[in-house]
Amino acid sequence: NFGMVRMVLPDIKERERSQMEIANALSVAVRNQTAARAFVQQRSTFGGRRGGMPIQYILQAPNIEKLQEFIPPFMEKVNQSPYFQMADVNLKFTKPETRIVIDRDKAALLGVSTRDIGQTLQYALSGQRMGYFYMNGKQYQVLGEINRQQRNSPLDLKTIYLKNSSGEMIQMDNLVKLEETVAPPQLYRYNRFNSATITAGLAEGYSLGEGLEEMDRIAAEVLDDTFRTALEGESRNFRESSSSLLFAFGLAIILIFLVLAAQFESFKDPFVIMLTVPLALFGALLFMWLFDVTMNIYSQIGIIMLIGLVAKNGILIVEFSNQRQSAGMSKYEAVIGASVQRLRPILMTSVSTILGLLPLAMASGEGANGRIAMGIAVVGGMLISTLLTLFVVPAMYIYLSTDRKSKTRETIDVRHV
Repeated sequence: NFGMVRMVLPDIKERERSQMEIANALSVAVRNQTAARAFVQQRSTFGGRRGGMPIQYILQAPNIEKLQEFIPPFMEKVNQSPYFQMADVNLKFTKPETRIVIDRDKAALLGVSTRDIGQTLQYALSGQRMGYFYMNGKQYQVLGEINRQQRNSPLDLKTIYLKNSSGEMIQMDNLVKLEETVAPPQLYRYNRFNSATITAGLAEGYSLGEGLEEMDRIAAEVLDDTFRTALEGESRNFRESSSSLLFAFGLAIILIFLVLAAQFESFKDPFVIMLTVPLALFGALLFMWLFDVTMNIYSQIGIIMLIGLVAKNGILIVEFSNQRQSAGMSKYEAVIGASVQRLRPILMTSVSTILGLLPLAMASGEGANGRIAMGIAVVGGMLISTLLTLFVVPAMYIYLSTDRKSKTRETIDVRHV
């Protein structure tokens, strides 16, 4: 009951729509088909070669009954959410099953043990080999199994007879009850728990991070405390890479701060320089919002690049201001003069960096979305931070930096005495 069709798109230069636009159009088209449930899956841009839904959310429960109880309301919430355009679960309770329930009290009263009932059913239905016999020089197996005509229906199980402890024949109908139910054709486990994987496609306009947050919200609303959740596939790669990039971002800020503190022999001056980082973040986020770029792994890498690129502007101003203070100028005179004299190198380096990254922000062709996200984040951060640095860094330098002029005067006074 499952099939897959792989579609190969022509070169991007030979078509007018992107892969995402084609996939969204196909999703809308197949959603209205009733002959079968169809899903459109795109190959992951990172994390492996296999295609699949971007959302792969795993529910872990202590037993299969919990999953059978909570999967329907969970899927109902997922299908109602505007974040997803399709959803499915791999654990389906579609296999018909007949369970034999033994009336233990009645069996004990009639002198029949549960072991006798189990062995009788095994000999009647399992086709187990009981032994061999030889006839005309050939060996044949002896299989324990009743005729097909006598076991075509579940009700035929009740017509089987077995002996009790007194040697009397007892019909199975007096000892058991039949319960018809359904069970999953296959059981799944994850981290030694019974599990079910919810796969979903993202609706247009929503990112993978927003989809995972929506899944977490639904899980907190529907599931009880006995459940655990996990991620698989592209979702797991995204969550792990996001946490790694956040750690790298923090580590880069700390490392640059410590290097600057050693260079300037002060903790105040590096703090003034590092004020360029939030300015760059503001510019990157502003341009990403204007050009409808999501916060993805490529834009995050671009933001990490910004830390080193924008810190140089603050270094040029602070370093030259310190030199002018040591020459006897006040803070105000030193930082204003440094800003004016360092304006040309700041603009030259910033403009050259922005022009060098413009092809990245205006990329086209295969994989252009990733390059565009990185380029827009870096260009926007450099542009805004360059403009604001010329005003914010001098203002904060006056209030926070070390007064190097007063220290020089104290040293002169002591030597004179």
